[in-house]
Amino acid sequence: MHVAVLAGGRSLERGVSRRSGARVELALTRLGHEPTMLDADASLGARLADGGFGCAFVALHGRGGEDGLVQELLELAGVPYTGARPAACARASDKIVAKRLLVDAGLPTPPFEPVASAALRELGADALLDQVAERVGLPLVVKPARGGSALGVRRVDDLGGLPAALLSALAYDDRVLCERFVDGRELAVTVLDGVALPCVEAIPLTDHGYDFEARYTPGATEFVTPAEGCEEAAAVAVRACELLGCADFARVDLIAPADGPPQILELNVVPGLTETSLAPLAAQAAGMTFEELVGRLVDAAVGARVP
Repeated sequence: MHVAVLAGGRSLERGVSRRSGARVELALTRLGHEPTMLDADASLGARLADGGFGCAFVALHGRGGEDGLVQELLELAGVPYTGARPAACARASDKIVAKRLLVDAGLPTPPFEPVASAALRELGADALLDQVAERVGLPLVVKPARGGSALGVRRVDDLGGLPAALLSALAYDDRVLCERFVDGRELAVTVLDGVALPCVEAIPLTDHGYDFEARYTPGATEFVTPAEGCEEAAAVAVRACELLGCADFARVDLIAPADGPPQILELNVVPGLTETSLAPLAAQAAGMTFEELVGRLVDAAVGARVP
């Protein structure tokens, strides 16, 4: 089957996406498919219309790939594709929207407050930053509302450091969230067809936590899979994916404190598929090769109807 591998794009995660796409392309070739790598640029619509693709494998991370934009284009082109539908992508990719839905459903997630650049610029929200810190609690973490790979994320230990952290995060998005810092184990649960794969624990070997470098530099992080004591995290992750509509394939990142339930940090509807990514490690722990994981996603996409 002729499969379009969508990778690259214009988000800050372009490089990671290209690495994911290259690995998927090789796996598809080994499975006997005919993959063609496509970038998410102005030619994409025409190439999808004329390419005769039986399926598209979405390996686009960040904006344009995880927010429903390319999924809407694929539906318009009538090309089946891997992963979540547009509405689920829109819900999961916006951390503020996702966390509000989690809170409403009673699922555990750290307390947070949103801050928008327009509110700071036009409504004087800077006069209320002390209220943000008071409601969320210190230390807290400032992060862009959209995007992944820990880009633009900064820890704040005192009120004086909050303005600079906000400015840093607002360089990545015009809406950010201030989220209570929770000390605990970094866990990731990949959900495939509504079932949690073995949990992966990431143990960074640097002093900077599980940041961009720790995620994508071989040897910078130790991965434990299957991680022990993750039954509650797995159950919570499945419920979160069902709630947001992305239980077909997604990764849920959580933090598990020493006491108390695991806390959901975010959901990723296009999980990374690089050599150091967590979803392939989870699949491997479940007895699947990378090729088998890719093949299963393609089979699911072809078997699903495009609305």
